Amino acid sequence: MQRPGPFSTLYGRVLAPLPGRAGGAASGGGGNSWGVLGSHVQPPGRAQSGTRAGVGSTGTHGGDANSACPAPSTMSKAEEAKKLAGRAAVENHVRNNQVLGIGSGSTIVHAVQRIAERVKQENLNLVCIPTSFQARQLILQYGLTLSDLDRHPEIDLAIDGADEVDADLNLIKGGGGCLTQEKIVAGYASRFIVIADFRKDSKNLGDQWHKGIPIEVIPMAYVPVSRAVTQKFGGVIELRMAINKAGPVVTDNGNFILDWKFDRVHKWSEVNTAIKMIPGVVDTGLFINMAERVYFGMQDGSVNMREKPFC
Repeated sequence: MQRPGPFSTLYGRVLAPLPGRAGGAASGGGGNSWGVLGSHVQPPGRAQSGTRAGVGSTGTHGGDANSACPAPSTMSKAEEAKKLAGRAAVENHVRNNQVLGIGSGSTIVHAVQRIAERVKQENLNLVCIPTSFQARQLILQYGLTLSDLDRHPEIDLAIDGADEVDADLNLIKGGGGCLTQEKIVAGYASRFIVIADFRKDSKNLGDQWHKGIPIEVIPMAYVPVSRAVTQKFGGVIELRMAINKAGPVVTDNGNFILDWKFDRVHKWSEVNTAIKMIPGVVDTGLFINMAERVYFGMQDGSVNMREKPFC
């Protein structure tokens, strides 16, 4: 019989801290957090003989020293919060024989870690669909079953992060440049669950996230698209430039990204539709009426869950 996870019977807005944290259970669901630099993911190391890899373990880790995770006391509040949110979503929603959509970014790493732990502990049969090159590498590095939409066009559950979430669960995504594939996977999922830390929770889009709404565009059209968006909706648009290469960021699809820094609150559903109708636009980082539930890891070690409001 499948053993319920520590979050499986909890309902309401605030969930209990994870095991291994102050106030949490003493055993079960531990696991370490592994360092992530950019899109490079360090796979789990092995605990030394006589120690158990998990929260509260005092032993050092075998293998490459660079794969050892920071101690909980040195992990940032934001990173701890990401871990809390990711693990809570996995405990509450991942079940045997599911096809999972795996998002991109730093927060999803913690969810994939917990998925891999549960696959090993509970012998779960799961298939994973990536939303980016980074997500694909993450799936492979943790030994999960990789597939695609050709073989599995129907997805049971997609889990992904967000750059910002407003009061109506509208999202800004695409800070990592993977917005189009993320939206495709989320759009074909029966359930779309979002995980984030406390910094991403806003009343209105733009309250916390000031880098703009990403718009993926065909390279030849980035100038006319920029003009069309600003003429219709105001604000400022910047072509996203790469850091470690000369020239602009190029997406996994071979396109450019424009970051639209809007100057007022809009009716986002109408704006999203209008921008997508501009010739040359592939998609936007506005995820409107898509998320069913969002888990926010909080600074105090709890998890705040918000669901889509009912009209």
